[in-house]
Amino acid sequence: MLEDLTNWAPQLLTGLGLTVELTFGGMAIALVLALLLALGRISSSRWLRVPAAAFVELIRGSPLLLQLFYIYYVLPAVGLRLSPIMAGLIGLGINYGAYLSEVFRAGIVAVGRGQREAAESLGMSEGQTLRFVILPQAWRIVIPPTGNYFVSMFKDTALVSTISLAELMFQGQLIASDTFRYMTIYSIIFVIYVVISIPASMGVRWLELYFNRSMSSR
Repeated sequence: MLEDLTNWAPQLLTGLGLTVELTFGGMAIALVLALLLALGRISSSRWLRVPAAAFVELIRGSPLLLQLFYIYYVLPAVGLRLSPIMAGLIGLGINYGAYLSEVFRAGIVAVGRGQREAAESLGMSEGQTLRFVILPQAWRIVIPPTGNYFVSMFKDTALVSTISLAELMFQGQLIASDTFRYMTIYSIIFVIYVVISIPASMGVRWLELYFNRSMSSR
């Protein structure tokens, strides 16, 4: 068993490395997109609000797996061909960006109206108010749920194996198909996901408690 683990380790570690890259890269895209969508949803302009709302509902109304297939297999039909890793990053980023936009929107709206009025009384522009007053306070509210989505994305990267990306799950499938040790391989992968996900979830929980204490002490 130990010898098998030694032989499989390089391949599994390579897959795990790609899984981590996809998680961080996909979340970076998701955070930027979520902020833009959230600002669009709360905009006074109908030309921003309606498309942002429609995009969020479109993405939330379809499964991530279908979105990955569409990006990787359908878009080439209209001349847009993406590499598997780009398709995976964009698919994860768009999907989680749509869900996180609701978290961001709720966080921005939760900041008291008095904060905005105080900033305006100091002569701040709308952009300055958003940057220096609203977003820093909203960020404290959205960090815990954002962390939960981060952990979820780490696990959902397994779906990109369906578009030939050799992340952890895909590497496990290759090893299992060569050795027929399905129970052993998938048990190892299960343990890897759990060993990483549980501490990450505990860290998110700690952040949530920390920010709740800091906000209640004010």
